[in-house]
Amino acid sequence: MTARLPLRPAALLAALALLAACASGRDLGDMRPELGDFRLSHNIVVDANAQQGPLSRPAEPGAWKAAIEAEVARRLGRYEGDRLYHVAVHVDAYILAVPGVPLVASPRSALIISVNVWDDALGRPLNERVRQFTVLESLSGESVVGSGLTQTAEQQMTNLARNAALQIESWLAENPQWFDPARRGEPAPDRAAGASADNR
Repeated sequence: MTARLPLRPAALLAALALLAACASGRDLGDMRPELGDFRLSHNIVVDANAQQGPLSRPAEPGAWKAAIEAEVARRLGRYEGDRLYHVAVHVDAYILAVPGVPLVASPRSALIISVNVWDDALGRPLNERVRQFTVLESLSGESVVGSGLTQTAEQQMTNLARNAALQIESWLAENPQWFDPARRGEPAPDRAAGASADNR
């Protein structure tokens, strides 16, 4: 379901890993009303061709897939709208900061993903172009000196996967027209009628 964008140079990925961290996706926070009739159906992550950046720990085969699918399900699976949508993620590149780098560098972990959101009823993606995200780890007491020194690769991946899911949710909320029957020229679902039918 995903189409890949040209991969950013490894040098850029390494530079991004030194920048300030992004907002944390650890806490789910309030549900976003902009997601309207969204209900998560297929949650697909492909990581087979992920490029390992410089000064990075390797990721075990399938580890990114498992981590991102779990966090997308945790964040987006709580929405119980009336229409099915699929989220497809391609892992383009990553850095899992290594231990032993001088503290002055404060290396950060980073992840680049490409995302499509599909409308099941329409059978096509809603975004005209695949959306690419650069995800940075969140600062914490463990990562402020460089997460490679204080966290395992699995902990780093969970941190990035949570932040990736948060960025995907925020992107969906920036496009409320995708999840609004009125904007699609469709009548709103009759929940009362559906409930009556279920009670027969």
